This record gives sequence, C-alpha cells and structure tokens, in this order.
Amino acid sequence: MHLRTLPDLYSVCRIPDTASINWSGELTFVGKTADELSLVCETALVPSNVLAREDDWRALRVDGTLDFSLIGILSGITSVLAQAGVSVFCVSTYNTDYILVTEADLSNAATALRAAGYKLSPP
Repeated sequence: MHLRTLPDLYSVCRIPDTASINWSGELTFVGKTADELSLVCETALVPSNVLAREDDWRALRVDGTLDFSLIGILSGITSVLAQAGVSVFCVSTYNTDYILVTEADLSNAATALRAAGYKLSPP
C-alpha cells in the first residue's frame, strides 16, 4: 500500500461555525456532532475564530480510491504506528483515508511504516 505525505502543516481545531473556513487547501475536513464542530485544515488557513486548536500535524494520504469492501486499512496502519509509539488523528472520506501524525513524529512514523512494508513518498 502506498501513502503520500502531504507537504503542508495541518491543525486540528474546534470551531463555532463554518462561516470563516477557507476551503482552498488540499485537505479541509469538517466533522459535526451534537457536542462539537471540528475542523482539520492547513495551519496557514486556520480561521481566526477557533475555540481551540492543535498545530504541527502532518497528513499521510492513502493513495488511490479505497473500495468499501476493503477491511483493516486503517487498522493496519495505526497498529504499526501504535507499536512505534506514534499518536494519530485519522480522517476518512468517501474515497480514502488520511492519517495525521505530529511533525515531531513524522520521521519515526515513516521509518516504522516502511519497515512494515508500506511505501511512503515523500519524505
């Protein structure tokens, strides 16, 4: 399986509404529950009205379109990263999955994933 590292830094935020979201980034994801509204976006595009934020995340994209019948894609990746002591924040879309790791953990994550047989480009 091939993973692609997106070039930008990302932030995970809690936001009051969607009015100020800049949708121009490669990955912009909004999640809503009865309790919160969350945003994942490039750090450079974080709205000024965030309620809370965690910065310095890097995104790994599972390349290609994943069929819904596939089982264990995220489980396999996150198990490797857990064994390497790397914390993750995952986002799934209709087509694929994104695994966010901190910038500080990116090198360790890349080493662990490659050792487990995943192809990772760049870094």
